[in-house]
Amino acid sequence: MQLFYSDRFTLPLPEGHRFPAEKYTLLRQRILEQRLVPASNLRVAEPASDEELLRVHQANYLNRLVTGEITEREMRRIGFPWSIELVERSRRSVGGTIAACRAALQHGIAANLAGGTHHAYADHGEGYCVFNDVAVAARAMQAEGRAARIAILDCDVHQGNGTASIFRDDPSVFTFSVHGEKNFPFHKEPSDLDIALPDGAGDVEYLTAVENGVRHALEAFHPELAIFLAGADPYSGDSLGRLAVSKAGLQQRDRLVFSLCQAHAVPVAVTLSGGYGKRIEDTVDIHFQTIRLAVSLSAAFTTAQKSS
Repeated sequence: MQLFYSDRFTLPLPEGHRFPAEKYTLLRQRILEQRLVPASNLRVAEPASDEELLRVHQANYLNRLVTGEITEREMRRIGFPWSIELVERSRRSVGGTIAACRAALQHGIAANLAGGTHHAYADHGEGYCVFNDVAVAARAMQAEGRAARIAILDCDVHQGNGTASIFRDDPSVFTFSVHGEKNFPFHKEPSDLDIALPDGAGDVEYLTAVENGVRHALEAFHPELAIFLAGADPYSGDSLGRLAVSKAGLQQRDRLVFSLCQAHAVPVAVTLSGGYGKRIEDTVDIHFQTIRLAVSLSAAFTTAQKSS
């Protein structure tokens, strides 16, 4: 199983910034320490090109972001200070999802150890999301003739508003989001299927919603590729989550998504998406168990891919 990473490209943030950028390096280090995959299967993500980004994002937005002409107000909406390093890191994060999609289509399953930046719209970023990696990767797979029908399975606790907006009225991409009803973003865009959960929802309610949503996406839409946003932020100990899902519940979520996709012979590209645990170790634990489970199932996915 191939894993793509971009944490060697710095994300300059002021001291005390609430975005847990160090989780990406901590996760990759744990994967190496546990020898989850051969070191050669951990690959540095290539940067997304202008051509790839412009299939989704407006030229004016991309140009102003790259040149640093973007306004402070726009950057406040994103939540990061502008820097050339931020632009490079963001390109690499998108490139990791593009690469994971290509690898998944070839081998059945792959992962980007970043990504899931689902709040970015075509013309602006927000909520710690500069570019929409999932949308850019989906368009890349279509443009390259690798997959025509793509399902986005968004299990981050925050609704994928940017993704829903980008693919509104597009019959070639199915968007599913299971999220906190009262959580950010406060204006939610309609996905093809939204399941909103009340504050405090626990394992049973959450897992029922995930299973129903993923089953519908796979059985009604028949995708050729699924992109799974495996957010760690539904966790009960997440500072921004407002749900009460346990680590075991999130592991069961991952198993549900993977097993359903495997049963339907749909390859899966995994992205990490959000995670803001009060203890960063908990966020890393949750992301690690997602990747560990994916690796353990990779042989079965390869078999399913060949038989289909």
